[in-house]
Amino acid sequence: MTKTLIFLYIPIVKRQKEKTLYQFKTEPFDHQRKALEGSWSAKFHAYFMEMGTGKSKVAIDNMGILYDKGEINAALIVAPKGVYDNWALGEIPLHLSEAVNRKVLSWKPTLSKRYAAELEEMIMEDFDGLKIFVINVEAFSSPRGARMAGRFLVQNPDNMVIVDESTTIKNRKAQRTKNLMVLTKYSKYRRILTGSPVTKSPMDLFSQCNFLDERALGYNSFFAFQNRYAIVQKRMMGARSFQEITGYRRLDELNERLFNFSTRILKEECLDLPDKIYTRRNVELTDEQAKVYMQMKKLALAQLDGELATTESVLTQIMRLQQICCGFFQPDVGKIQPLKNNRLSELTSITDELSGKAIIWASYTHDIQQICQTLRDRFGPDSVALYYGETPQDERQEIVNRFQDVNDPLRFFVGQPKTGGYGITLTAANTVIYYSNSYDLEIRLQSEDRAHRIGQKNAVTYIDLVSPNTIDEKVLNALRSKIDLAGQVLKEDVSGWLT
Repeated sequence: MTKTLIFLYIPIVKRQKEKTLYQFKTEPFDHQRKALEGSWSAKFHAYFMEMGTGKSKVAIDNMGILYDKGEINAALIVAPKGVYDNWALGEIPLHLSEAVNRKVLSWKPTLSKRYAAELEEMIMEDFDGLKIFVINVEAFSSPRGARMAGRFLVQNPDNMVIVDESTTIKNRKAQRTKNLMVLTKYSKYRRILTGSPVTKSPMDLFSQCNFLDERALGYNSFFAFQNRYAIVQKRMMGARSFQEITGYRRLDELNERLFNFSTRILKEECLDLPDKIYTRRNVELTDEQAKVYMQMKKLALAQLDGELATTESVLTQIMRLQQICCGFFQPDVGKIQPLKNNRLSELTSITDELSGKAIIWASYTHDIQQICQTLRDRFGPDSVALYYGETPQDERQEIVNRFQDVNDPLRFFVGQPKTGGYGITLTAANTVIYYSNSYDLEIRLQSEDRAHRIGQKNAVTYIDLVSPNTIDEKVLNALRSKIDLAGQVLKEDVSGWLT
């Protein structure tokens, strides 16, 4: 059962529109305004909006409207590790009206005395404005994270809770889901955001919607919900019996229930979207990566200190640091050494959000092979094709043809930009993911244009995986500023690129 069979198109114009005099900081597109007009005053609502359609902006505007109406004075935003900091540092400053006096604090897993004092002030202070506490969903796996979030809501009862990428709580048995569910009794307004609420089966919907309201789907029991919409058969394995879902039923009815409290927006219907949409997902280094990264950075600076640096020598050091960010270390002599990392898991969380085809660019062969295996294990052997230096020449056009065929099961085109970034058309995808970036500006621009070219009917979303405060950020900032590192790196202090 594919997710398209359960989540049918939900129109966004049938609900009665509500008016607001809220002064938007950034003018909403038509589809965003319609989503707000049909939902802003609801006690609970789901924004099922595809990646690139601006669901975070809609949620922030909704938050601002409710504050402006005197309905809330606090908001708890729950998001995955890769994006929660971007809410505080990027999305909120970009979209929340300047008329809203706000205080924003992001969760930190380690408590310094200074941060503990800031957190306590955020929870307890009688603040004349809107208090916004941003926390990653992973923190709810620990008692401390759940406790702090709970205290924030209890002390600030006129509140709103927003769960971004709500499929992170689809597993009702996970500790973070259980802890987050407890908070519903302390929240006044609730919102969930995701582009693909169903990633594996319609059963994914229960916990997400149950967070909004225990009767949102008509059942507060998962087993009652399952019995209504799933076909369950008893199976035997030796002497042990178990229940197995063999199919689904009454999906039209389920879809109607969803319609009552949700907005569905597909990218293909948003004619008002810009041609290119850029976003990033933060990927924190593991302790092992951070240790190796610092060692390599010190070594690189020592080697370049006092020497006449060449473009080649500096770019080599940049490449080595970038490889560590990706999750491996390649010495001059010897085998590649894998490093424990979070990049693959962040990639899979992105692919779970997608409903169509996507291009994934990676600079290194090691990464391409790992990505391929991970996605094949997750989505099936026919879902991925590789397009890089080792791909036989006589197979390359066939891969392109398959990818462009909407009926072909090939969903993920995984390639090296220097190999597949030129001369081919990949307009079947409107999402492009950069697992790692080339520091060559031309290669980046050419690879972007594989999807954004004649034949593309939708806006294209570009997602960069970035490890904060590393060479990743410097490379991306240079590319976004249309700077070619190969030509720029020696015009500045070499240490500036490596530190």
